[in-house]
Amino acid sequence: MQAFTVHKGLVAPMDRANVDTDAIIPKQFLKAIARTGFGPNLFDAWRYLDKGEPGQPEVVRRPNPDFVLNQPRYAGSSVLLARENFGCGSSREHAPWALEQYGFRALIAPSYADIFFNNCFKNGLLPIVLPERVVAQLFDEVFGFVGYQLTIDLPRQVVVKADGTELPFEVQPFRKYCLVNGFDDIGLTLRHADKISAFEAERIARMPWLTHREL
Repeated sequence: MQAFTVHKGLVAPMDRANVDTDAIIPKQFLKAIARTGFGPNLFDAWRYLDKGEPGQPEVVRRPNPDFVLNQPRYAGSSVLLARENFGCGSSREHAPWALEQYGFRALIAPSYADIFFNNCFKNGLLPIVLPERVVAQLFDEVFGFVGYQLTIDLPRQVVVKADGTELPFEVQPFRKYCLVNGFDDIGLTLRHADKISAFEAERIARMPWLTHREL
């Protein structure tokens, strides 16, 4: 998992409340057996005028010119600004996969659905909670200034605006530790790889029949 320390990026505004996970990554793409390749289908039903299917080349699709991520001013965005209850609906982990694989590193919203919120941390995506009035002001600024960027300093737990204003946010210490060090659940376990190997070797030495296989 990619570590997250300090990130500066262009902000894209998703000016809708209650965006559910089926909107983030529609159900037909859950048929894929790999964990990669979901970025092109992020917000698929909103980004395109035609219905997308797994494996369909992006070059044959018809983009919706009115959708925010298709507007040139937001090309290359890596911070998504959203409204309340972002990520509601089904608990599909594909939603943070799609956001991260599209290029987003952080989300800012007044609130998130609980399961989606937890899944973001497990996949290297930082979901930041800020007060609704602060988020509303950020929307005004994003709409008002082309190229609007924010700097997110996770070690210091602040979002820094271009004028230097700092917006503090809370994050659980363990989640912060994992993101700063780039540890997902597997990475956390592999920190103890030597101890695991030693335990397995000692157990086989005491109980060699565990390795017996019938021919």
